[in-house]
Amino acid sequence: MTPTTSANRNGSEAIQAENQLQTELNIKEKTRAFVLEYATGRGATELKDDERLLTPQLIDSLGSFRMIAFIEETFPITIEDTDMVPENFETLNAVERFIKGKLGQAPAEAERAEPDVATTS
Repeated sequence: MTPTTSANRNGSEAIQAENQLQTELNIKEKTRAFVLEYATGRGATELKDDERLLTPQLIDSLGSFRMIAFIEETFPITIEDTDMVPENFETLNAVERFIKGKLGQAPAEAERAEPDVATTS
């Protein structure tokens, strides 16, 4: 292998890593913007990555259908009936994992990921 080939591959890998980072940021930020716009009349002004989305204050039952339509229109995926489970849309982190899975991207933090939402007994 020539140094040029190695340098090109390293440059290509760096571009791929940057593109994946941009995709990750775009998934969360675009979804966050949708949720905040939808919940504007309910007083929502900020949204944490691990905050529950499926609540009357953010995404109600009608909002869940609108969010699914938004995701299909914004990202190159089709959401099947079997995908429509709360676990896929519970938080921004869950939505990002779901979309990346549909896009065939493995989440970089999957091995060290913490649960999205603390459960109370």
